[in-house]
Amino acid sequence: QMETMIGAQASVEQMEKIKSYLDLGKKEGAKVLCGGGVGKVNSGLEKGNYIQPTIFEGDNSMRIFQEEIFGPVVSIMPFKNEEDVIEMANSTRYGLAASIFTKDISKGHRVAAKIDSGIIWINTWMMRDLRIPFGGMKDSGVGREGGFKSLEFFTEPKNVCLKI
Repeated sequence: QMETMIGAQASVEQMEKIKSYLDLGKKEGAKVLCGGGVGKVNSGLEKGNYIQPTIFEGDNSMRIFQEEIFGPVVSIMPFKNEEDVIEMANSTRYGLAASIFTKDISKGHRVAAKIDSGIIWINTWMMRDLRIPFGGMKDSGVGREGGFKSLEFFTEPKNVCLKI
């Protein structure tokens, strides 16, 4: 048996934001497959801002599927075919990151090319080389961090000309 460790949210405000999404998902009719509440610990850290890892099942019209929650929450929904899942993935105004899990690597690359997201992992998640630029598309941000792109993003070039 493997134990899972999950940390606290960074602030009470972030925990409250995630809790509001948990309530919203339930109100919108999403099915809670696991979690859905505040986490409890018994290790001397009881005052931490813990949220239970939560899995919702629902449809793409729900806000929990359309907005960035930034918490231990995942929303899953059925799809008919490749085109259907690409349309659903691109229907949100956000595009920070996505994961594609497939046995068909060619299909994974084909779908990744059509999804509007700053980074797309295939058969993994959060695997990142810090030398590679990272950032989102659409309302998930402008610019890239990491690698040589960061130098351009975090600097302002200046040209000074002097006639001697």
